[in-house]
Amino acid sequence: MENYTFNSPTLQLEALNVSEASVYPVFLLFLFAYLFILFANVGIAVLVFIDKNLHQPMYLLFCNLTFHEILGNSILMPRLLLDMMKPSSELFISYYECVVQAFIAHLFGTTAHTVLMIMAFDRYVAISNPLRYAAIMTNKMVMKLTASAWGVALVLVGVLLGLTIRLNRCRTLIESPYCDNASLFKLSCESVFINNVYGITFTVVLLTASLGTMVITYTKITVVCLTSKSKSLNSKALKTCSTHLVVYLIMVFCGMSNITLHRFPQYSDYRKLSIVLFHVVPGILNPVIYGMQSKEIQLFLRKLFQSKISFHFGTFTNKT
Repeated sequence: MENYTFNSPTLQLEALNVSEASVYPVFLLFLFAYLFILFANVGIAVLVFIDKNLHQPMYLLFCNLTFHEILGNSILMPRLLLDMMKPSSELFISYYECVVQAFIAHLFGTTAHTVLMIMAFDRYVAISNPLRYAAIMTNKMVMKLTASAWGVALVLVGVLLGLTIRLNRCRTLIESPYCDNASLFKLSCESVFINNVYGITFTVVLLTASLGTMVITYTKITVVCLTSKSKSLNSKALKTCSTHLVVYLIMVFCGMSNITLHRFPQYSDYRKLSIVLFHVVPGILNPVIYGMQSKEIQLFLRKLFQSKISFHFGTFTNKT
């Protein structure tokens, strides 16, 4: 039941609609998914850090996505896993923890767009102007692009949550398994017109900038490939751009599913699941897609695997 206390410091979350028979299988599925996300993304970040061959703008920029996946999923998944083991009547969260969770959740979604936008710019420079690529995409430029991607996201999300925390609350029920901005401002009995206007403007501007960047860069890349007679250039463009585009489309599909289902209360169970999948699916697929497409990462893993086999074989031979 919903409590109508004024500005209550404690809120109640809605549980995922999982039957008693399915709780443990779903718990294990999400647990293994979270562990894989941590292992895969941390692993790629470590590979990029220790292998000098991977100290390239493309991989350094991709490390932003790995950090983004680790941060976003670490805010959501541990709490979700713990809550799955509790009865729905005991799913409480403090208001301040809820605000932090919502801030990280929206930062997660926003940086996914901004980071992929600067990665699109990187691919465009690499394919359209390969001779000047090293001069343009310097370490300083990569740092500037990275700072701008996170800086823009921090400002936009900061304003979004700032407009929400100014509101007084007369409800305590968060209609979601975790906190987001829409769930937070729905707790208020005041006018949320400004919140809705800014939220819609924020979403439209972000999606327009994101889609516009993708359309412009990929159109120019396509023109370069069609006018070029270099098979190696076209092969490189197809390989790197298809990887980036697939990652982007996965992110957009998961995000749009979540936004769309928020507008249809009758599909609340699907919305709750889509919220979780918005974090989990890209976190699993991104490192797999980049790992499978990158020769440098594959070569490093092959060398590492072969060296371990040689070490164990040599140890076994010495013992015998």
